[in-house]
Amino acid sequence: MKRLDVIDGMRGYFLVFMLVNHLVFTGGLWLVEINHRNLAFVEDAQGFVFLSGLLTGMVYARKMMKDGYAVGRDRIWSRALELYRYAMGIMLVVLALQLILPGAGAIWQNWLGPTKLFDPSSLAPVISFLFQPTFMDILPQYIVYMLFAPIVIWLCLRGQWLGVAIGSLLIWMAAQLGLQRALTYPLNEWLAGAPDKEGLRVSFNLLGWQIVFFAGIIGGSLTSTKQIEWQKMFNPRNTTLAWTALAICLFFMPLRIMTAHGLMPGVVLEKFGLMEVRADFGPVYLLNFAAVAYGLAWLLIAGPRSENGTIRKIANGLTSLFSLKILQLLGRHSLQIYVWHVLIVYLVYYVDGRTPELSQLTKTMITAVALALLTLPALWRDRERLFGDSAFLGPWVKNTA
Repeated sequence: MKRLDVIDGMRGYFLVFMLVNHLVFTGGLWLVEINHRNLAFVEDAQGFVFLSGLLTGMVYARKMMKDGYAVGRDRIWSRALELYRYAMGIMLVVLALQLILPGAGAIWQNWLGPTKLFDPSSLAPVISFLFQPTFMDILPQYIVYMLFAPIVIWLCLRGQWLGVAIGSLLIWMAAQLGLQRALTYPLNEWLAGAPDKEGLRVSFNLLGWQIVFFAGIIGGSLTSTKQIEWQKMFNPRNTTLAWTALAICLFFMPLRIMTAHGLMPGVVLEKFGLMEVRADFGPVYLLNFAAVAYGLAWLLIAGPRSENGTIRKIANGLTSLFSLKILQLLGRHSLQIYVWHVLIVYLVYYVDGRTPELSQLTKTMITAVALALLTLPALWRDRERLFGDSAFLGPWVKNTA
């Protein structure tokens, strides 16, 4: 299987679980409990952001090497602008539905806050990403990182990737110390000063989460310049780091289970919670993510060549999972799918809010329909490769060609 196919399959996997986790029902959904996030401090958003950075580095580093910095920079910024249009487009669609659907304003109040379609003062914070409605937060984060991606890729191409990594680590440390509050607190007070305004609202600390994206950028850039040879880096006979990664994962697993089910003693949680701030991508999340990322990469690259039969079976199972055509289809159009998933989540929440509490069977059926709908943008964008022109457009294409 090609490397990009693996990445697409993984991104599709994260999108599927992202949708399931974001579906909100009265009384909860049992499928949410079947998730890797309940066994580790590793979630779909982290994997999605990392792989997006990895692909950005791989694709645009090649473009810069071929056509120069300016061309690569313009391509990246053009992509960021395209994603901005996606973000604003889905926002406008949801706000239009808020006006059309009976009771939508009340149901979505906690998600949309005071934002109204024909209220410029409430739209301004959304347009500037200072107020991010619920589940519309990954795209703004990704767009901001894309603005800085050209210079980061260029530095990696010039052999200064270690300086980039150190800089990213220092910025992450600044986030853990709360240094961004010198700016965000006054900004929040200013935004909240107007009547009926909520102030600054973002789900991710950009300074903390950037380490995930730019780690991917570094890896992707070094892959394009062949400074990393993955087959040599992940040697099936060199298992020290793999076993270390497994040990870290096993260390965090019971802690995650305890925090997920409220079993951790308060005196421990008081200290532990300071290291486990998801919004800042705290040390617990960084260490656990690094361990899972390394272990998964080792299994996918070195695992099939291992002398241990059990490891080969696990590696082949993972490869088969990420080889599923449906996951790779979703992954090829991941950012468009993410935008589409936001609309699905809002509509499901609206339906749940307009009906009596649904049974788990009904919720499961709705989830299955939602997952089927998730594929529509990918099927449309890949229609020629999957079906050929005639499958969708038929004789009209031939008559107008």
